[in-house]
Order: sequence, then structure tokens, then C-alpha cells
Amino acid sequence: MKKFLIAAALMLWAGMAVAQHSHGSTKGPNGGAVQDVAGVHVELVLAGNAVTINILDENNKPASATGFSGSVLIVAGGSRETVQLAPAGDTALKGEGRAAIPAGAQVTLVLKNPAGKSGQVKF
Repeated sequence: MKKFLIAAALMLWAGMAVAQHSHGSTKGPNGGAVQDVAGVHVELVLAGNAVTINILDENNKPASATGFSGSVLIVAGGSRETVQLAPAGDTALKGEGRAAIPAGAQVTLVLKNPAGKSGQVKF
């Protein structure tokens, strides 16, 4: 019985370690939150009414955004706004909302990669 309890405790600990796995940091190279979606890492950076999605590789280094498209849904209090993203340089997509995005707003990204694979992630 003691061996069973030890084995169960080790399995639980290992499961928690896997669940907490991150790709080095929860912050990207520009200080934004990083998530996985559509086969890449993305970094969300908010500034005023601007939304920037930086495309990153597995090592959180800038990767080409060529062929990517997407939009974000911004929810803050009772306000909802969908912002279309357009290419902004070689490694990012950017869009602008009607008003400044408040701290604590929930941002949902829908992203499509050049191969046609799409995904959704919440920040």
C-alpha cells in the first residue's frame, strides 16, 4: 500500500509539472503574453487602442507573419468590439480599436496560418 501511495503521489506531481509547462516565459520579447495557436507562438501587445500580434517561433524569436490573417474580439465590461488584423512589418499583425483598450479586457484571437490551419486563443 505504501508503494502504491508513493507511486500515486509521483504521478500526480509529474502531471502537475506537465500542466504547468511553459515555453520559457509567459512574457514575450516585447513584454506581452504568449500563447500557442495555429502552429505558432503569438505575443499579444496592447497599447492605447492598438492591438499587435507578434508571430514567434518555438524559441519565442520573431518569425515571418507572411500569409497570416486574423482578428481579435475585445470584451471589456459590457463593451464588445471585433478588430481585423492586417500585416504590420515582417513579423506582426496589427489592428486598431475605436477606443483605448482598458486593463483587464479579455482578448480572443482567431488566427489563420498560411497553410490554412486556424485556431483561437484567449488572453
